[in-house]
Amino acid sequence: MTRRPWSREELLLALRLYWQTPFGQQHKGHPPIAALAEQIGRTPGAVAMKLCNFTSLDPAERERGVAGLSGASRQDRAVWDEFQSAPLELVDAMEEVAEAFEGESEAFVSDRPTEGMASVRVRRQQGFFRRTVLSNYGFRCALTGNPVRALLRASHIVPWAVDEANRVNPRNGLCLNALHDAAFDRGLITFDQSFRLETSRDLRTHFSSESVAENFQSLEGQCLQMPEKNLPHREFLLRHRDEVFLG
Repeated sequence: MTRRPWSREELLLALRLYWQTPFGQQHKGHPPIAALAEQIGRTPGAVAMKLCNFTSLDPAERERGVAGLSGASRQDRAVWDEFQSAPLELVDAMEEVAEAFEGESEAFVSDRPTEGMASVRVRRQQGFFRRTVLSNYGFRCALTGNPVRALLRASHIVPWAVDEANRVNPRNGLCLNALHDAAFDRGLITFDQSFRLETSRDLRTHFSSESVAENFQSLEGQCLQMPEKNLPHREFLLRHRDEVFLG
């Protein structure tokens, strides 16, 4: 039987799912893989194999000793390289395809008559980043283990406004609860090269407060719980300490 070639749209959906799926879950029994397979008319095994092909192209996975499969096609490599060279544009394309497959597409955008295309792209990029980061961390705060999704944030290590090229880079993200996300964003806390919490001088002056002591002093020196995929990049953490952290 002749295999049906993968279309660009199918590859974009597979790559989108790849970023959100730890290697240990890249199998045909994983529900999101089965759901995508049904959506695009392929077998769960075929979708799982495609994700493992992308793994073989991912240098971050190779650093962890994860090899993936060796059968990545020319199309797989082309889409992967496109994500590396133009991540914002490709994320916008991935999200647009996902909206179309979900029956939203142009109607989805037209429901927001005041939303221009620039705003649509930003919303798509932020949505991709949030879903990817939270799923990588198992929908738990990396510092406290808080599992309440409404309280979780996908925190940019290097701020969104500062580094356009890494706005959607999953390794530029941490899953933090709302309180620690705000403190991280404002430079009141950071993490060292061993991923341990550091507090700023200003925050330490408030350690006499029971609330501050409980939420910050008690966590000083605690290590982040590492994600199942896309470990935070040490270079981004160094930039946060140098450019954002108040010292």
